[in-house]
Amino acid sequence: MRKLFLVSEEHGGPWDWSKGLREQEGWDEHAAFMDALVEEGFVVLGGPLDEKDVLLIVDAESEEALLRRFAADPWIENGMLTITAVRLWTVLLEGRL
Repeated sequence: MRKLFLVSEEHGGPWDWSKGLREQEGWDEHAAFMDALVEEGFVVLGGPLDEKDVLLIVDAESEEALLRRFAADPWIENGMLTITAVRLWTVLLEGRL
């Protein structure tokens, strides 16, 4: 049985609030990093909830392993994203995934 985690992130630090998501500094590097995590099956679903908050569903061995992987995200490294919460999620219903 896989372990799924809900990961909440928040934009901040050097985030330029006058620019859109794809116009931010380091967008290409961040997008490539995230795309690789999706291709590996590590990130199952994810995206912005609003201008500030992001929600990801992650398939990981543990919270510690999850945090280690995300530490290499260029936007986490530079402070543009901060992980604000990690919660283990018990999925009882699964339809389209």
